[in-house]
Amino acid sequence: MGKTLTKNPTAEPVALPADAAPPAAQPIDEARPRGFVAEWTVTILLLLFGTTTLVQAFVIPTGSMEDSLLIGDHLLVDKLSYAPSDAVGSMLLPYEEPQRGDVIVFRYPIDLSQTFVKRVIGVPGDRLRIVDKQVFLNGKQIEEPYVVHKTDYTLDYRDNFPAAPDPQVYPPAHEMLRKHVENGELVVPDGNFFALGDNRDLSLDSRYWGFVPRENIIGKPLIVYWSYDAPTSHLEDSSVSVAHLQDVLFNFFGKTRWARTFHLIHPFPLERQ
Repeated sequence: MGKTLTKNPTAEPVALPADAAPPAAQPIDEARPRGFVAEWTVTILLLLFGTTTLVQAFVIPTGSMEDSLLIGDHLLVDKLSYAPSDAVGSMLLPYEEPQRGDVIVFRYPIDLSQTFVKRVIGVPGDRLRIVDKQVFLNGKQIEEPYVVHKTDYTLDYRDNFPAAPDPQVYPPAHEMLRKHVENGELVVPDGNFFALGDNRDLSLDSRYWGFVPRENIIGKPLIVYWSYDAPTSHLEDSSVSVAHLQDVLFNFFGKTRWARTFHLIHPFPLERQ
């Protein structure tokens, strides 16, 4: 069923009362479009070449990227998009750096045996802060139509960032806050990226464990090749559980999300202001 994208569900924030709303800000420019034919062409070519070097299968076990990616979404990940390139390789394949708004798959910095999926918000050199759940990038509020908020309260650290560290923050995030906050903004250093979950209130992400090093990034998801309505308990381990196999055997047609199967995964690029 593919390798599992995992996270530690015990490190989620705790509910506190709501704060006041932030001042109004201008939205950032919208993203560059991607051609439907081009996306499918790349996907088909990668499938033809193989699923080890070029693409890899993963499954989503938690809701941290809802509603963009759902629990039980099975992904094919393009491992070449962000691969290091030399002068010869760059002429043969279009390598690139992760862009703001890209959905990425990466090795969890706290435990490299785990694999996470999040969305890139900040790239090297960016200045960012969060005010009452709204992200400001390089001084301007960004438009994030993919974000969902599933709580109606705010937490000082989660929703007004950077701030005094939350008790559940891991040591790398403490170091991030100590070394890279200037004038109330987090500055993303060279070779690192700041990533958040689309289910912003219920995501264990860069706010809690720090930056994503460039070398940890595996690739970008291309397509949901199968979506199955399975519980997190069936998908948390790297191996497929017996309970999950039984569930699929008896409920394949009824619990497959047919409308999401073969769904292309789009970035929402955020332009520098």
